Amino acid sequence: MDTPITFNEDVDSWKTVMFLYNSALKEVGTKLEILRDEFQYIHKYNPIEYIKSRIKEPESIVKKLKRNGYESTIDNMVTYVKDIAGIRIVCSFTSDIYRLAEMIGKQNDLTVVSVKDYIKNPKDSGYKSYHMLVTVPIFLSDRVVDTKVEIQIRTIAMDFWASLEHKIYYKFEGNAPEYISRDLRECAGIVSMLDAKMLSLNEAILQAKEEQEEEQELNKDT
Repeated sequence: MDTPITFNEDVDSWKTVMFLYNSALKEVGTKLEILRDEFQYIHKYNPIEYIKSRIKEPESIVKKLKRNGYESTIDNMVTYVKDIAGIRIVCSFTSDIYRLAEMIGKQNDLTVVSVKDYIKNPKDSGYKSYHMLVTVPIFLSDRVVDTKVEIQIRTIAMDFWASLEHKIYYKFEGNAPEYISRDLRECAGIVSMLDAKMLSLNEAILQAKEEQEEEQELNKDT
């Protein structure tokens, strides 16, 4: 039976927690690479442009706890900070996002804890992404520990917008002038239109290629 994270007094709790989160990133990262390779093998198409992983910095963890009214303890960190271990999957098209989310959800040894679809329901800032909070079992010598990993799935365009938005708001420490926030929301709309147009173009290309192959087959038979 899986056990919650607990710490003995003679164990360096911080190092233990970081070991678990790093192990969880490796586990989930390997699963994603296998899914990508399988998809390429079966469909001759790779839905993943690239994958990034990171462990949240201690300073960011403390700030998040304080912002939400919690004391800076190891137990609170594990309980209330959901994105300490994070993986970002960047896709070409919005259709790839939901396809990948479905594939991830079907992994028997991953448990999907929660899903936040900021694509269908964007944040007020214009932010779009698909978030999955999962737990993965980490098999230690004496126990199994379910460890949280946040998976973010987005398109290249969404990732570009989110990266710039983060840099801009970091400079203003979250208090950017209204006209900047307004322009960012406008850019988010442009990004959505770009994603929709590129998806439509890709579907048209696939259809045209299929029709071309059918025509070539007919010509062979005549």
